[in-house]
Amino acid sequence: MEIKTDFLVLGSGIAGLSFAIRAAELGTVAIVTKKEKSESNTNYAQGGIAAVYDSQDRFEYHIRDTLICGAGLCKKDVVEFVVREGPQRVQELVDWGVDFTRAAPGSSTLYDLGREGGHSMRRVLHAKDLTGSEIERALNEKASSNSNIQVYENHLAVDLITMSSLMEMGKEESSPDRCLGAYVLDINNSQVHTFVAEYVVLATGGAGKVYLITTNPDIATADGIAMAYRAGARIANMEFIQFHPTCLYHPDAKSFLISEAVRGEGGILKLKSGDTFMEKYHSMQSLAPRDVVAKAIDNELKKSGDDFVLLDISHKDREFILNRFPNIYHKCLEFGIDMTREAIPVVPAAHYLCGGVEVNHHGETSIDRLFALGEVSCTGLHGANRLASNSLLEAVVYAHRAFMRASELPRRYREAPVSIPSWGQRRAIESDESVVVSHNWDEVRRCMWNYVGIVRSNKRLDRAARRIDLINREIDEYYQKFLITKDLIELRNIATAAMLIVQCAKMRKESRGLHYNIDYPERDDKNWQTDTCISKRMICRQGE
Repeated sequence: MEIKTDFLVLGSGIAGLSFAIRAAELGTVAIVTKKEKSESNTNYAQGGIAAVYDSQDRFEYHIRDTLICGAGLCKKDVVEFVVREGPQRVQELVDWGVDFTRAAPGSSTLYDLGREGGHSMRRVLHAKDLTGSEIERALNEKASSNSNIQVYENHLAVDLITMSSLMEMGKEESSPDRCLGAYVLDINNSQVHTFVAEYVVLATGGAGKVYLITTNPDIATADGIAMAYRAGARIANMEFIQFHPTCLYHPDAKSFLISEAVRGEGGILKLKSGDTFMEKYHSMQSLAPRDVVAKAIDNELKKSGDDFVLLDISHKDREFILNRFPNIYHKCLEFGIDMTREAIPVVPAAHYLCGGVEVNHHGETSIDRLFALGEVSCTGLHGANRLASNSLLEAVVYAHRAFMRASELPRRYREAPVSIPSWGQRRAIESDESVVVSHNWDEVRRCMWNYVGIVRSNKRLDRAARRIDLINREIDEYYQKFLITKDLIELRNIATAAMLIVQCAKMRKESRGLHYNIDYPERDDKNWQTDTCISKRMICRQGE
């Protein structure tokens, strides 16, 4: 079945929904999401969204904190416009129904502003410790009330349709490449539909499931990045994987994040012995940036042989903890941990991708009419390490900018129509070897965790490159032979993303921000204060 729409949005997190709500003013919008529409990385965001709201704060302070955290790779012009446009975009969220926690009566600010690692001021707006869930609720309600927006739940994009891909099939003459839509699997009915659109927006989130231990939900399988790479788009800075320092450590807990806001409100990191250790690594101690804290915990665990460290906020007032962190409190209590009385066992886990599909100031990729917003994109805001709570901010600022850019572009329907063939399964058959999928899924994630984690080396990266290459070959052979399924599509995507991460990590001959290689332990601004870029046609540093 062919479905035509003005805007095709792949993903239903804050970036996709924010864009869709605005784009509905210009035409029809189809939102494709592979689970229920509220299932996204946004939904699991506990901390909040950073913006200058306190009268004591300044744009310059937020810009400075972001640049420091980004370890010399942030694009300063991007940081400046994202920070300066932030309050207006946050106000739009409020206008759309997002209910941020208000400050106590008599306070100098309207909202209760939190502070997280790397921030010099309180500037994190939050909805207690369920900010992402509250944003998803409000945006989904706003989108659902608009007749121009159609949501396709339990649909998963397989591949983008571009002019160059049609040329490979002998359907079109050569011309500058542009995106025409996507082939999308209806998961429940096992049918692939053709979505044709004037504009395609990747808002598919990150790549946490590439790693064995992650704070991300199961949907974070790097779908947009892998599809963009296969379509020929430029991908940048994939080596910068942010490991959140504090994921709940418990045999029955599946990837539950302990928000950085716990440290922001006075939580202290300790060893199992009760001794503190962060003072050895950074002047901000437990409030140091995430890359510093994650590496410190990793180092301490390697020295002690322990499985976890402790995050202790039990010295704070019980009522304060219950009011500020109700979700974390109740989740910990499910596992027999009372955070008002005892410390929480935590370990680092893969959390956020600072690289992604390279975009300009308007969210445009290197392929015409293809935008990328949110974690799937590489804007230059985060550099080598994202400042806490800047991700939701980036998503709403770039969603607005992409909408403004799309409103200026001419519509393709004025041009000669392009004939797009329906999806063909070739001579594929139903698989009787699905164990190959589950085995390779596990092997990719373990390989990445063991060899391309917080601390890397040339030898580990070489091992990972060889193994990931073999796995990709096997997956491609399997993909060509058998009917596609959701599990196979996601496996194909995480293996592609793993390859991109390893290739970018091998390129960077230094340690910077989230990338630490023991063979190049120092930061090298003379040779490596630049992005790593990769596409199907080239691998290079920016500008080469």
